[in-house]
Amino acid sequence: MELLCVLLALAGTGAVTGLALLPYVPRVPPTPLPGKLTATTFTLERPRGIFTPLANASDTVWLVVALANASDSFRNPPSRDAVPPYEQLPTAHAYMTLEAAVATYACSAPSPAVLRVGGDTACGGQSGRHPCNGPLPSPGPYRVKFLVMGCHGPKAETRWSDPILLRRASSPSTIDPRPGHRGSDTVVMAALLASLGAALWKFPIVGQ
Repeated sequence: MELLCVLLALAGTGAVTGLALLPYVPRVPPTPLPGKLTATTFTLERPRGIFTPLANASDTVWLVVALANASDSFRNPPSRDAVPPYEQLPTAHAYMTLEAAVATYACSAPSPAVLRVGGDTACGGQSGRHPCNGPLPSPGPYRVKFLVMGCHGPKAETRWSDPILLRRASSPSTIDPRPGHRGSDTVVMAALLASLGAALWKFPIVGQ
């Protein structure tokens, strides 16, 4: 299985200005999965073995998240210091997150089968010091790709995913704050009938 993953990666690599393009396309799992798409997060399949032939043990794999209409204009950062942080998404329309060692994407790595994008609600105040994986602020749509970074900059990347549209949160104005209001007439009618029944029971009608 490890050899198959390596051969698949080698078969689709192509160097463009020194950057290898992998044939892998990130995607949301097609099978049913709890929380696969929410109003602020989405889930991706974890790629296996595709980075191993092109990376050193010291290299890292990043996930690039961009608004779908801004993915074509995204430029890979020349170094880790230039990585666009999560906090700049509203202005840069893209950011990089989920930095991980190449080994975590090996075919035999005991890693989860999926990655959750936007699942960290506590990292938004770090001012870019760490690759924040914060909640996505809008439904998108978004496109993502994986990028291998070495000490001298980008080394390989996957193709962009298809657009990923999140679920839309329900508007507060559409929620009835009085869930029992619709049945108030029915409740009043039932109460009147109950009172009338009690009165008739206390004062039975005497036949003439």
